[in-house]
Amino acid sequence: MSIATVSRVMNGHVPVAQETRELVRRAVERLGAPAPARRGSAEGAVYVHCPYVLTDYFGLIVSSVAETLDLHGRRLLLGAGQASRPLIPLASLPDDPSVAGAVLILPPEPSAELEGLRARGLPFVVIDPMAPLHPDIAAVSAAHTAGSRSVTAHLAGLGHRRIGVINGPSEWLASHSRMVGHTSALAEAGTLPEPELVRSIEPTPEHGYAAACDLLDLPQRQRPTAIVAFNDKAAAGALRAAYERGLRVPEDLSITGFDDLDLGRSTQPMLTTVRQPLEEMGRMAVSLLMRLVDRHTMDTLHVELATQLIVRGSTGPARRP
Repeated sequence: MSIATVSRVMNGHVPVAQETRELVRRAVERLGAPAPARRGSAEGAVYVHCPYVLTDYFGLIVSSVAETLDLHGRRLLLGAGQASRPLIPLASLPDDPSVAGAVLILPPEPSAELEGLRARGLPFVVIDPMAPLHPDIAAVSAAHTAGSRSVTAHLAGLGHRRIGVINGPSEWLASHSRMVGHTSALAEAGTLPEPELVRSIEPTPEHGYAAACDLLDLPQRQRPTAIVAFNDKAAAGALRAAYERGLRVPEDLSITGFDDLDLGRSTQPMLTTVRQPLEEMGRMAVSLLMRLVDRHTMDTLHVELATQLIVRGSTGPARRP
C-alpha cells in the first residue's frame, strides 16, 4: 500500500475501505507500532515561533495571532525575541504531546527543516515565508508583487523613470517578488530597471540611510529621481539622507515605503507607502491552522492577501532636468 493510504488509515480522517483498514490494523499490531495520537485536542497549545524582537511589524502579527487563538479557546506558547535563552527547537515540536500545532513567523530555518516538520505530521502555518515552500506547507503572506507594482506604477505615472530600489536581502522571497512587481510596472511604462540603481540591504533605518547615500551620491545625471524602499524603516533612512544633501521631498526626490507602520505617518513629509494587512495575516494563519488541526480538507494552502497603495506627501512629479 502507498504511504498516503496507510497515513489515512492511521489518522482516521479520510474514508478508506473497510478491508484496507483491517489490513493496516493487523500490520500495526504485528509490528507493534502504535498509531499516532490525534492532534488537536481541546488542551493542545499552539506554539508561535517569532525569533525576532517584537517591534511594530512583528508585534502586530503576534498580537493578532494571540487574540485569534483566544477566540478559538487555544493556549499560546510564545517563542519570540533574540535573547540569550534559545527558543524551542522546531524539530522537537512533533514529540511534544501538549502542542497541537504551530504558527511560524518569517522563519529563518531552511526549507528542508520545515518539510521535515510536515513529514512528521505537525500542523503548522508559515506567515510571510522567507524562502519558497513546499506546495503542501500552509502559508499566508501579503501580495508582494502586486503591492510593489502599484507603488512603482504610481511613480511612473508621475513621470519618474530613474527609480532607485532599496530592496531587502536578495535571498528573501519577498525581495524577489517585489522586484518582479517593480520591473513589471516599469516595463509597462516603456523602460526597465537599471542595475546601478538597485541595492539589497537588511531593511533597517541605518542600512536604508547608507543605501540612499550611495544612490544620491552618484553623478548628477545618474541619480534617481525617486526611491522605492523595502519598508517604511528603510524609507525613513532615505529621508534622512535626502535631508542631509539639501534635497526637498518630493520636489527634488520622491521616496516610498512599504508596510504602512506608524513610523510612516510620523515623518515629514508623511510617507507614501503600501499597506500590508499584518493583523489579517495573523488571523488568517490561525484560521488555516485550526482547519489543519481538525483535519479538514484544504484546497488552498498558500494564501496571499491584498495590499493597498497609500499616497501621502513624500511623492510628487518628477523634476525636469
